[in-house]
Formats: sequence, structure tokens, C-alpha cells
Amino acid sequence: MRTTAIIGLLATLCVALSAAGALLGTTSAAAADFASTRPAARVEYWQQRQATIDAQVADAASLRAVKLVFVGDSITDFWLLGDDPWIPGRLHGRAVWDASFGGAVPQNHALNIGISGDRTEHLLHRILPKAQGGLGQLDNPALAPEFFVLMVGINNSYAPEMPVADSVYAGVVAVMRALHARKPGARLLLQSILPTAEPARDAAVVKPVNARLAALARSDEFAGFTIWLDLYPAFVDKQGRQRARLFVDGLHPSEAGYTVWRDRLVPALAAARAAAQ
Repeated sequence: MRTTAIIGLLATLCVALSAAGALLGTTSAAAADFASTRPAARVEYWQQRQATIDAQVADAASLRAVKLVFVGDSITDFWLLGDDPWIPGRLHGRAVWDASFGGAVPQNHALNIGISGDRTEHLLHRILPKAQGGLGQLDNPALAPEFFVLMVGINNSYAPEMPVADSVYAGVVAVMRALHARKPGARLLLQSILPTAEPARDAAVVKPVNARLAALARSDEFAGFTIWLDLYPAFVDKQGRQRARLFVDGLHPSEAGYTVWRDRLVPALAAARAAAQ
């Protein structure tokens, strides 16, 4: 009986080991198809975006159709994202962009040079002429936009220089001056910084900077070519808190948020054109 039992146990173990071996063999074979098994250089998202923009601004034929240049950081960049590449199920602004700024409406045909993570100093480097050591993303003479559509500054409120609001404001002003110097024939549609999910950051930085930018747009230096668009009120509730459904993470707009933005931006562009006639 003992011999029989031992033989049965061994048979069971053999079957189990055989099944495990088959499973491991299948897993090992499948592993060759995983990206995780193949050597690859690390390429960050911002590097991909920079390469894409550099290619776009080298294409003179395409640039001649551009009426708007969107300038900024991830909040501007993510107009071009549909599904979020990092968190599946989150939608950004691609569908709204394609309908309104992707060429279907020629007078609003746009180029987007926003890059996620950019602070004002990074943007300044990108638009600095190549002859001066920058990337020269506005160098091509075929690029003659009617408007720059600008929103930037919130990233400078993280790991900030002190005083924070002064640093953010000074960075935005430097970008405004640089854009005008590069393309003096373009008008500047300056947009307020959007609210965050942090009331303290909004109170200490976003709202004071927006108030200063609104006044700057009316100043002697900028009034002749700058239009101010205050988006902040459309993105907060009656209590002044960020409207959560318009954002995916407390900072970046959702598809609904980009729709709200578009629905205020397009009439602002039309009104600016009408006022200039």
C-alpha cells in the first residue's frame, strides 16, 4: 500500500511539474515580445514633443497656412492629446482641437508649440533665435501668425524662486516681450492662468499674477498688440473653487475643460478681428 501511494504521489508531482514547465515555457516564449526585454534608449515625452515641433517649424509650406500659434506648457500641449498616454481613460483636448484649430476652420488653423513641463525659462530658450543660442522655433520666415495664443507660468510656482508671484509674473512678461520681438506683426492673445485644485496656490500666486497680467495687457507697452482673455471665472464654481469635472487631475483640463476653453477663445479671436477692422 505504501509503495502504491508513493507511486501515485510521484505521478501527481510529475503531472504538476510538467504543467508548470509548460506554463513557464509559454511565459518565457512570450517574454521575447515584451518591450521590457529589449534594450532601448530613454526618450522622455518632452523630447518627443520638441522633436515634433522642430520638424513642424522647418516645414515652410505648412507654416504658411498657420494663423494661430499656441504657446505654453502641458496645459497648452495637451490640446493635442486624446487618450492620456499615462493614465488610460482620461481624455484631453484632441477632439476639440481637431474640430476648431486643426485646419477645418482656416482662419483658426493653428500650430501648437506647448511642451509639458516647460517653465517660462525653457520656453524662452525654445523661441530664442538659433543665432543667439536658442532652438529658434520661431525663426522660419514662413511662419507669420495672426495671433500668439499664450498661457504659461504655473510650472514656475513649483520648486519656485522667491517671491513666487513676482517670479511667475516676470517670467510671463519676458515671454510676452520675446514673442513680440520675434514676430512683431502678430498680436498676442494673453490668457489668464487657470485655477488649480489648491486654494492656497491660487490665492498666493494664480489670482495675483492674473490681476497683474490683466493690467499689463492694458499698459502702454502692450495695449497696441495684446488682447486679454480671463478664463479663470469659467473654471471655478460660485464659491471660487476649481470645477473638478473640467480637470483630470486638479491641474490639466479634461475634454470638457478644453471645450469650455475653446468656447471662450474662439469668440475672443473673432472679437479681436472685428475690432481691428
